[in-house]
Amino acid sequence: MKFGRNNICWCGSGQKYKNCHMEIDEKIKLYRMKGYEVPNRTQLKTIEDIHGVRESGLRNIELLDYISEFVVDGITTEELDQRIYQKTIELGGIPATLGYEGYPKSVCISINEVVCHGIPSEQIRLKNGDIVNIDVTTIYNRYYSDSSRMFCVGKVSNERKRLVEIAKECLDLGIEQVRPWGFLGDIGQVIKDHAHAYGYSVVRDIGGHGVGLSIHEEPWVSHVASAGTGMLLVPGLIFTIEPMINMGSANVHTNRRDGWTVTTDDGQPSAQWEKTVLVTKTGVEILAY
Repeated sequence: MKFGRNNICWCGSGQKYKNCHMEIDEKIKLYRMKGYEVPNRTQLKTIEDIHGVRESGLRNIELLDYISEFVVDGITTEELDQRIYQKTIELGGIPATLGYEGYPKSVCISINEVVCHGIPSEQIRLKNGDIVNIDVTTIYNRYYSDSSRMFCVGKVSNERKRLVEIAKECLDLGIEQVRPWGFLGDIGQVIKDHAHAYGYSVVRDIGGHGVGLSIHEEPWVSHVASAGTGMLLVPGLIFTIEPMINMGSANVHTNRRDGWTVTTDDGQPSAQWEKTVLVTKTGVEILAY
C-alpha cells in the first residue's frame, strides 16, 4: 500500500507520512533494488505493537527474576514449571509454550548437555554443579515476548562457569551489532568469532527469530552467519538473539521419543542466553531479558 506524503503514517505514530516513515521506506526500497534482503512492512511493528511487546517483555523479565531464587539443588524442574505457570497467570499473562505444537509445559528448562527445549518433569531434579537454562515466553494482551537466562546450581566447575560467561558475552556482543541499516549477519559474525576464540562451537541449526504477534516469526536469526549478509536491519523489526554455545562439537540432535529435547551429540555441556530486541531509529532497545 502506498501512502501520500501528507497521509497519516501507517505505523500509528499520528504523524504525517513524510515526517515519519517515508524516508525509511524509500531507503528500504533502494536496498531492495540493489538485491539485498529486506523486511516487508508486515514484519515491521507499529507503535501499538511495540508498546504491546514491551509490556509483555516486562512480565517476561519479572518471571525470570521471580524464578531465580528457586533454582537450587534438589528442586524438580516440574516445580519450577508450576511456579512459572502460576506467576504468569498472576501477572495477567499466558505461558506461550503451553500447548504450542503439542509442547506440554509452560517453560523450557535445559540442563548441562541439553541445548534447548528441555521438558520439565517430576523425575528431574537440579543438583549441585549443574548449569541450567530457563527459557520463558509470555503472551500478554495478545503480544509475545521471549527470553532466557543461565543459572549455576551450587558449586559449579570453573570450566562450566567459563562457558556460561562466554555465552553471555556472545549475546551481548551480538546485541551491540543491532543498529539500523546493518545486517542480521553482523550479529552471527561476532558471536561465532567470540565463541571460536575460546575454543567453543556455536549451534548452527537453531537460531533466533522474529517475535511479537506470534511465538515464532520471520526473520530467522543465524548465530554463525557472515557480516554483511542476511536481512537488512530496519527500525521496527523485533527479534530474539539466543546463541547456543557448546563446549565441544556444534552437532546436536533431537530426542526421538519426546520430539523436543535437543542435546549435544558429544554429551558436552551447552549454554544459552536470550533477549528480545527492537531495532530503533538510533540503535537497539532490549524488550525482554
